[in-house]
Amino acid sequence: MFGLDADTTNNLVVGGLVYLGMVVAAFWLAMIIWAYRDMRARSRDALAQWLVALLVAVLNLPGLLIYLFLRPRETLSEAYERSLEEEALLQEIEEKPVCPACRQKVHPEWQACPHCHTRLKKPCVRCGRMLELPWELCPHCATPQPASYGEPAYSSAPAEEIGLPQVSRRERRAARASAASTGSSTIEFVDGE
Repeated sequence: MFGLDADTTNNLVVGGLVYLGMVVAAFWLAMIIWAYRDMRARSRDALAQWLVALLVAVLNLPGLLIYLFLRPRETLSEAYERSLEEEALLQEIEEKPVCPACRQKVHPEWQACPHCHTRLKKPCVRCGRMLELPWELCPHCATPQPASYGEPAYSSAPAEEIGLPQVSRRERRAARASAASTGSSTIEFVDGE
C-alpha cells in the first residue's frame, strides 16, 4: 500500500511494542517509587513503606488503588504542624495572670503590679511566701494572717496549743527578715479589688 515490505512493517510493529513496553515499565516503576515516597512521608515505619512498594509492584494499578484507599490521611509534616498549632492554642488558652486594675500581665509571685501599683498579693508573716489577699491562713506554714496588711499575726498562746508546729527563734527571725525584704516601702499600694 505505502510501498513498505513485510520486514519493514514487522520492524515498525516490534519497535512500537518495545516503545510501549518501555513506557509501561517506566509507569510501573514510577508508581512503585511514588507509593514508597508517599508512605515514607506518612509513616516512620520502614516495614510499612516496603510493604506498600511491594504491593504496588506485584498488583500494579489495583495495588496502587488499594494503597490510596488505605493510606494515612495526613503526612508527618502535616501532623507536626497540627500539633504545633494545638500547642500554641493551648498556651493562649492557659490562664495568664493579669492585674485586676490595669489588665497588664503580671508574674504569679509579684506582690504589686509594676504598672499601676495595685497590691496583688501579701507575704506570709511567718514564711514570707506570697499569699492571695483574702487568705487568712498561710497554706504553706499554717500561720494565721493578720486581718489587715502589716499587723503582726502573733498569738500569746504557745504554738502547740493552736495547732502550729514549734518554730525556733532563728526560723522566726529568718521569716520576719524574709517578709520585710519582700515588702518594699517605695511601692505605693492601691487596692484593686
